[in-house]
Amino acid sequence: MFAVLKTGGKQYKVQAGDVLRVEKLDAVAGAKIQFNEILMVGGETLTVGVPMVAGAAVQAEVIEQIKGDKVIHFVKRRRKHSSQRTKGHRQHLTLVRVTEILASGADATGVAPAVGTADARRAAHETASKE
Repeated sequence: MFAVLKTGGKQYKVQAGDVLRVEKLDAVAGAKIQFNEILMVGGETLTVGVPMVAGAAVQAEVIEQIKGDKVIHFVKRRRKHSSQRTKGHRQHLTLVRVTEILASGADATGVAPAVGTADARRAAHETASKE
């Protein structure tokens, strides 16, 4: 059985046991999370969501929070300006291992949903502004 899930603006085709590097999630190592934005579930029968598959989920375990490879961006101004600048960036990532794919019944599992750090900051800001 496989599923196509969406997280961090990207789509991933996963099976049970796969290890993924996804955009940083608001979870600690060892926590169990659940991806609820499932675009397609396949196996004996293929279910394509419109746009999401209702009741489907992918459960995963957080292995650790890591940083990606360093990307170096070199900027050089030409002609009479002799300035150069080097910028570096390392993306924050979360390493997760897929444990289970649920075709239905995701609402009753009680597992915390996978939330990105930007979503968590936005939710905390909205909660603080309401008080």
